[in-house]
Amino acid sequence: MEVTKELNEKQMKKKKTKKSMQNWSNRISFSASLPDDVCGVFADSMCAVKYSTDPFSDIRESILEMIHIVGVQDWNDIEELVYCYIVLNSPEIHQFIAEAFLSLCCSVEQI
Repeated sequence: MEVTKELNEKQMKKKKTKKSMQNWSNRISFSASLPDDVCGVFADSMCAVKYSTDPFSDIRESILEMIHIVGVQDWNDIEELVYCYIVLNSPEIHQFIAEAFLSLCCSVEQI
């Protein structure tokens, strides 16, 4: 009797987890597309959606990764990168993007 009860509880948990995951997966986008007018060094870049509890740090880290991976050469590339971040993110995130870029501009030795 105990084994049956335990199995039923496990099955119920699996069903709840599966149902929860189905509901969650309906709300998550796992990729995003760059706007068609992005043409510089970032034109072939892939976009990923990340949910964050610390948007400033995560965006700053992401910017540094893009600068190093793509090989940003000048301010035009930086301007294009800022544009990509702004276009791909909701207005609530724009302040974090601005602060992250400005903090990197203030500490150029990190780039």
